Amino acid sequence: VEVVESGGGLVQPGGALRLACTLSGSIFSVYTMGWYRQAPGKMRELVARSAPTGNKYYTACLKGSFTVSRDNARNTLYLQMNSAKPEDTAVYYCRAELEVAGEDFWGQGTQVTVRS
Repeated sequence: VEVVESGGGLVQPGGALRLACTLSGSIFSVYTMGWYRQAPGKMRELVARSAPTGNKYYTACLKGSFTVSRDNARNTLYLQMNSAKPEDTAVYYCRAELEVAGEDFWGQGTQVTVRS
């Protein structure tokens, strides 16, 4: 199983960016997919998760700026970032979990930098 993020880059404050995460080598639709981020000198933190049922979870303080979605037909998870702030600068990681099988896969991360 491989998890690969894309879409990172430089965005201006107040701007928008969409990240994508593709999973290959297994059945995407059965996985709980999540976006995490890690800023320099800080712990990795959850941004949002998308369950196979369609349920979504957001870290409360980030909910207004981020939207998670998934396209099972394309084996892809998305993270839409709006109203970007400098404090959103981080490496963004995608995670695929299948608890019943003990599977837990991470991507290599994609850098997002918010600055003017």
